Amino acid sequence: MNAAAEKRTSVHMKEVVVTGIGAATPLAGDAPGHWQALLDGRSAVDTLPYEWAQSLRTRIAAELAADPDAHFDRKEARRFDRVEKAALVATREAWADAGLDDDPVRSERLAVCVGTGMGGLTTVLGQERLLESRHRVSAFTVTRTMSSGPAACVGVELGARAGIHSVASACATGSEAIAMGADLIRYGRADVVVAGGADAVISRLALAGFGALRALSTRNDAPRAASRPWDKDRDGFVLGEGAGVLVLEQSDHAAARGARVYARLAGAGVSSDGYDLVRPRPDGAGIADAMTKALKDGGIVPAEVAHVNAHATGTPVGDMIEVAAVRRVIGDHPVLTANKSLHGHLLGAAGAVESIAAVRSVHDGVIPPTLNLDNPESGLELDVVTGKPRRMEVPVVLKTSYGFGGQNVALLFTRA
Repeated sequence: MNAAAEKRTSVHMKEVVVTGIGAATPLAGDAPGHWQALLDGRSAVDTLPYEWAQSLRTRIAAELAADPDAHFDRKEARRFDRVEKAALVATREAWADAGLDDDPVRSERLAVCVGTGMGGLTTVLGQERLLESRHRVSAFTVTRTMSSGPAACVGVELGARAGIHSVASACATGSEAIAMGADLIRYGRADVVVAGGADAVISRLALAGFGALRALSTRNDAPRAASRPWDKDRDGFVLGEGAGVLVLEQSDHAAARGARVYARLAGAGVSSDGYDLVRPRPDGAGIADAMTKALKDGGIVPAEVAHVNAHATGTPVGDMIEVAAVRRVIGDHPVLTANKSLHGHLLGAAGAVESIAAVRSVHDGVIPPTLNLDNPESGLELDVVTGKPRRMEVPVVLKTSYGFGGQNVALLFTRA
């Protein structure tokens, strides 16, 4: 191997650890509250109280537990869309959690990878109404609706100069942003990356659009029982909103400043189905590819994977395709859970918020339960945590995420 090849290999082997987490979700306004609600098995799905929702097929959703406007003064709040505010709230928490308020990073070694699935949709709708009624719009319309808005807001606030990257891969966005952030560190392009996802599009248009695809649950009379991954009576996902952010850090950099480490991001795999804009490949080949790539990337054998934090949205088709892929690539031994049964589907934020749960499972040795699995689908035949949290050693957890367009991402977190 020549010197250049050796250098590339050395750079690629830089270890990535998680030193901070932050969240704004339907379960809580911060990451500790979110984690405790998961362990408590408390559903955040509820009936929408708005007049505009009453004519829709689906009238339930999982809204943010805490109003993000509380974190901004009036002038500042006008600048940002709800999705940007959620991303900033989660980022500020993760940054402080990592101890970086008191130990700042060199700006040229700090990068941002934060994505969104649907961006500033609520601003688009609101400004269109304003234009029609008053023939004017806000001066912040463009910056509140651009797809890179959440990443840009985070990057500007932190003064990041190693790159501000916006990922858009539908419901796999948050996980793919984390995978991209890890690569920036591995290849020596940054020492610290703020990575995650955000979405906040609960609106008449979004609910009607997903409803037209028959993707949403219509269990309006029992909202807390509506999100039912792997259950025979599942009838679609529940729309949620939120943001999740992880501080990823090069391990030597974290050690030099004495940072607390939650877990190591050992590997990541990204693939695509090349099949359909909405439906996953029936054979699950793309999903399996992402898992296989993550294992190879992390140098981990399937037998080491103790737990799978599954994408599991509660749709009739997708849930069992994922299960089949897990059994084919990983085996029948891992313990599963589905966080969306509690907080709904957070779209572009889902992978990041659920990665926080995966990281806490590794760090704390406990797996939160899945709700509403009353009548398991035939063929599930895997150990799913239900009822109460399960305390066990979790040396390796696999986090899976999939999205419209056939986007597939798998992340592997291990004990540091």
